[in-house]
Amino acid sequence: MTTTTETDRSPNPVDLHVGGRIRMRRKLLGVSQERLADDLGLTFQQVQKYERGANRVSASKLYEIAKSLQTSIAYFFDGLVDPSTARAEGVSDSGAEPFIHDFLMTPEGLELAALFPKIKRGRVRRRILDLVRSMAEEEDGEGDAE
Repeated sequence: MTTTTETDRSPNPVDLHVGGRIRMRRKLLGVSQERLADDLGLTFQQVQKYERGANRVSASKLYEIAKSLQTSIAYFFDGLVDPSTARAEGVSDSGAEPFIHDFLMTPEGLELAALFPKIKRGRVRRRILDLVRSMAEEEDGEGDAE
């Protein structure tokens, strides 16, 4: 008898990444989950599951999503380590960054990710980063005090 552990039930990091990229592209275009679902012949709940990484997107469905969201299939894999070079460079599969997915799944994170690159002045971007870093450190300090 095999037992299912918590890690067996967690989404694959690649599925999380692809789902996050679907959500980001959809939101950047101002497309609702319902509209994307209608375009794909799915329910909006299925689109939600794709975006959360709970359900894996098939190759044919990813092709349809790319067509609907007017982008290339490669767009959904941008930012992932190339598996053909990862082993040669000693990079493990667990190198995927789940916190990026968590960040992009929040409305604020998605908006920040879309707007931040539009700030052209490096000094301003660094000041924003310093502000966010100090606020996060403050939050960590409050959590330790409890």
